[in-house]
Amino acid sequence: MNQTLIYILIVFGVLIVVMTIATGLIWLERRLLALWQDRYGPNRVGPFGLLQVIADMIKIFFKEDWIPPFADKAVFVIAPAIVIITVLMSFAVVPFAPGIFVSDLNIGLLFFLAMSSLGAYSVVLGGWSSNNKYALIGSFRAAAQMLSYEVFMGLSLMGVVMLAGSFNMNDIVIAQKNIWFVVPQFVGFIIFMIAGLAETHRLPFDIPEAENELIAGFHSEYSGMKFGMFFLGEYLGITLISAIMVTLFFGGWLGPSFLPPVIWFFIKTFVFISLFILLRASLPRPRYDQLMSYGWKLLLPLSLLNLLVTGAIVLSR
Repeated sequence: MNQTLIYILIVFGVLIVVMTIATGLIWLERRLLALWQDRYGPNRVGPFGLLQVIADMIKIFFKEDWIPPFADKAVFVIAPAIVIITVLMSFAVVPFAPGIFVSDLNIGLLFFLAMSSLGAYSVVLGGWSSNNKYALIGSFRAAAQMLSYEVFMGLSLMGVVMLAGSFNMNDIVIAQKNIWFVVPQFVGFIIFMIAGLAETHRLPFDIPEAENELIAGFHSEYSGMKFGMFFLGEYLGITLISAIMVTLFFGGWLGPSFLPPVIWFFIKTFVFISLFILLRASLPRPRYDQLMSYGWKLLLPLSLLNLLVTGAIVLSR
């Protein structure tokens, strides 16, 4: 019974921490963007503007939750929930520290890739059910972008699997005691980071939402808390990709003993979250055809070459 209670506490603890971080990123992103672009961020609502998040939440909860009369209502309502569910399910296999994880699956890495694939349904169904041509174009772009970059994301991680000899996330972390996998798998790390940006459709890869072309893309018709769920799903995605990069390439919770393992994990994750925000502040958005060309003409050959070289090195030992 005590063991069951511990599992329940871990599940709720992970859920609360992840949702709190994702919500706090609204404030953090505005502050960091302001810092890097030499302007003011939120600084009036509470100390350092910290209560701006609460103000935004109150505003979005009280906005009219409107469903277009021409929309497919059932699918329109379900679509925003899919992105939240799939991302939160992915966190189940992330080991935050020794003994602090929801599920220690032997195929944890494959489970993460499966859940990220299901996330594509959210944007596709959201754009299609809106019965709006701009939303539909945005959903088509999102589908092509996410499905394409999932190929390179999966291939970029196979080198890590070869070196660790396991799909288990805990085993992968433990296998990095001597050297972080970012050193032998630097090419795989770069490809995974680019694919992660495309998966979360963050700037500069926010082409499914390009406001100067598509109003807001696949969520043009959404308002109120349904829009808020898409918004929250994006920040959850940033946190998830950062946590996965730390786990697979930067030793997870491993670090000097003067700090607890879970603190090392969160410090490393925060660094990558900040990097995601910095990229938004500094890079221009490519054209859609350029984005797809980068993937198929550059990232696919590189990921296959990385896989080939890694396999040859592992077999030659």
